[in-house]
Amino acid sequence: MKIFKIAFWILWRIWFYVLMAVPILIMLPFLLISIISEKGYPYFFKMARIWAKFILYGMGFYYTVKREQKLIKGKSYMIVANHTSMTDIMLMLALIKNPFVFVGKKELVKIPLFGFFYKRTCILVDRNSSKSKNEVFKRAQSRLNQGLSICIFPEGGVPDDESILLDEFKDGAFRLAIDHQIPIVPIVFPDNKERFSYTFLSGSPGRMRARILPFIETEGITIDHRKELKDQVRSVIYNALVDFQKKV
Repeated sequence: MKIFKIAFWILWRIWFYVLMAVPILIMLPFLLISIISEKGYPYFFKMARIWAKFILYGMGFYYTVKREQKLIKGKSYMIVANHTSMTDIMLMLALIKNPFVFVGKKELVKIPLFGFFYKRTCILVDRNSSKSKNEVFKRAQSRLNQGLSICIFPEGGVPDDESILLDEFKDGAFRLAIDHQIPIVPIVFPDNKERFSYTFLSGSPGRMRARILPFIETEGITIDHRKELKDQVRSVIYNALVDFQKKV
């Protein structure tokens, strides 16, 4: 029985990367046109949402979402969520219609095909370089000035220890939100770790729940209070994760 499980996991993980590639190849000419200039990003974003849903459904995942507050079309937000799986990217794209730009780690550039577009549309950060972090702020500010939203996983990566429910948050998302006085949208993904964690021989098809929590306003908050804001956002996401665990 264990041999069949291992065979399933190996083939299923390979299938994930096949699903990542297929819609990119199908939409390739349109994707290339959409990244010629930054003005084409909203069109690229629409295709990225199709790509994300194709992968989720193709992997046997289905998602449900509870929206405690809705995003307003044309308004910029700072979108944050807990981070446990590569599928967090796909689920975020499936849930949010307002065009946003990911701030993410540069290592994902190495993934064939996906990495090409990831490098040209996302804001990449080298967490070991202070110069890179400064560049991230400049690019994020430029995107916010264009009316887009920003999405950051504030844990700064997926914890190596999967027993950690929610790691400590970095400052970046909250500094940007305060600088631009935009609302923070806290989102909770309670099932993605179980469905498709970074542990290779693990996971299964099934439901992925999401909960969009009430937005946290930053209007009037100064940079001196970014730690209090960061702690507040982490607290609401953590409590929501605990609440989901109690319901299991």
